[in-house]
Amino acid sequence: MSITSEFFHPRTILARVLIVGALGALVWAGYNGHLVPVREFLNDERLTLEFMEYKISPYTVLKGLLIIFGFFWVSSLVSAQIEKRIAGIARMRVSNRELLSKAATLIIYFIFFVAALDMIGIDLKALTVLGGAVGIGIGFGLQKITSNFISGIILLAEKSVEVDDLIELSDGTQGFVRHTGARYSLVETFDGKEVMVPNEDFITARVINWTLTNKHGRVEIVVGVSYGADLDLVHKLLLEAAHEHERCAEFPEPVCYLDGFGDSSINFTLHFWVADVTEGRRGPKSDVQFTIWRKFAENDIEIPFPQRDLHIKSAPKGLLREPRDDASDAKAEDKP
Repeated sequence: MSITSEFFHPRTILARVLIVGALGALVWAGYNGHLVPVREFLNDERLTLEFMEYKISPYTVLKGLLIIFGFFWVSSLVSAQIEKRIAGIARMRVSNRELLSKAATLIIYFIFFVAALDMIGIDLKALTVLGGAVGIGIGFGLQKITSNFISGIILLAEKSVEVDDLIELSDGTQGFVRHTGARYSLVETFDGKEVMVPNEDFITARVINWTLTNKHGRVEIVVGVSYGADLDLVHKLLLEAAHEHERCAEFPEPVCYLDGFGDSSINFTLHFWVADVTEGRRGPKSDVQFTIWRKFAENDIEIPFPQRDLHIKSAPKGLLREPRDDASDAKAEDKP
């Protein structure tokens, strides 16, 4: 952890004791008049600037920085304690805890910020002008940031995408949601990559959530058999291969369909479900296909290769040469 992070967000007891001691020493010195010479020097007219109806001196700047830092530090401690209390509520869902923590943090920081401005001596009416400027800035430069922030709040409120959900985005990104922040959501893909997806993409684009209401997932296997195969036996073996797998769900039950008569094979489609899609679907699909292969081999059921029949109705003249008699050719060559 960096020095700056430890200074503004103290985690250890020693850091907190040092900060409390420094602030206490400043308060004690000011209360006993030890800082009067420093205040008079920093409030000198020669060092004071006038801006509109305000007088800005090094003393007012230093005082404002100390007050803002003090309130910021206290508000960080208060918000951290509130977040710990909210995180300990086991009966509340993770998304609700995140939403409540963010709302509490924003409210605490806003209250302490307004209180700090009032102690510094800044007229709060001037915030209306500042608010208008901020609104213009949001409308132009901060549009995407604001959109992502609001989208994050919508996601937490709607619970359409939560932490540990298995999702698939429109660009093909698949993985588990590990964190939902103010600007982006962190998606961990199957190969270990961590993709930071803007929250706006979850609202404006199409998103597949494999675990929104349940964790069931369907596996599809397409297989073709030769025209000489026993179709009833093929149907039975396919269902047996699915039922024998340990991750095959009992409900919905596996089903097998005869899809159609192809050029080289009769095509079947096998559907079976796994109870927990977060554990993967490719493994069960591979295992069932190995079982199908063994069962077909034991029952002499052939999976045919593609076949094509080529018929030549006519050919250009001279393309097909007539067979030559080698003996006659040899005699012709012997002639002078």
